Amino acid sequence: MSRKLTISIDDAVYEGLYRRIGPRKIGRFLESLARPHVIDEELEGAYAAMAADEVREAEAEEWVENLVADVGDEPR
Repeated sequence: MSRKLTISIDDAVYEGLYRRIGPRKIGRFLESLARPHVIDEELEGAYAAMAADEVREAEAEEWVENLVADVGDEPR
């Protein structure tokens, strides 16, 4: 999932980004600069490993499906 972010920067900085990075690539560039400072790579790797565990994912999906069934039985 991605989010739209509005930021304010100096005109000269924007023009430099536009010239060097190119239109429609500035957001990706800024994200790549910020990512190492705000994302714990070990945690990201752990999430990737969990997602790759097919047995665990199947159990999680079954659990979620059972929750959905429970919600359908609740009175309104």
